[in-house]
Amino acid sequence: MATVDSVNKSVWTTPSDRQVVNTRTFNAPRRLVFSAFTDPAHVPNWLLGPDGWSMPTCEIDLQVGGKWHYVWRNDSDGREFGMHGVYLEIDAPAKVVNTEVYEDSEAVNTLELSEVDGGTLMVFTMTMPSKEALDAMLATGMTSGADTSYDRLERYLATR
Repeated sequence: MATVDSVNKSVWTTPSDRQVVNTRTFNAPRRLVFSAFTDPAHVPNWLLGPDGWSMPTCEIDLQVGGKWHYVWRNDSDGREFGMHGVYLEIDAPAKVVNTEVYEDSEAVNTLELSEVDGGTLMVFTMTMPSKEALDAMLATGMTSGADTSYDRLERYLATR
């Protein structure tokens, strides 16, 4: 299954029954995009999903074996949810592999960044523990929230 959203330039595919892949190009140098994904000074400015959410907790220990922890808050009603994980591989500014624990599911995420035509091609792969976990994650509307965040990231990168 592949979809292209011309508004936000994302392509989402499910190459297997446990994986979802998002491909998108950002109009910014690879080192800047890498920093936007890995520096706690940048992440809370764009990784927010739908409008009306904030990130009061953004902890990143960017080293193999280091941990990360994010908490998002709905600013209108105060609801919060969080995710955390461990970094498994780091090859700055080209690749980051980490676990992502949300509720009772643990995924392995791979972020790959390549320089293309003066910008950066992102290939983000989430590998879920099962088809059921993938289906449940996709049913949350995660792709729409991610696209909103990536649109916000594009605007944020333009100010850097």
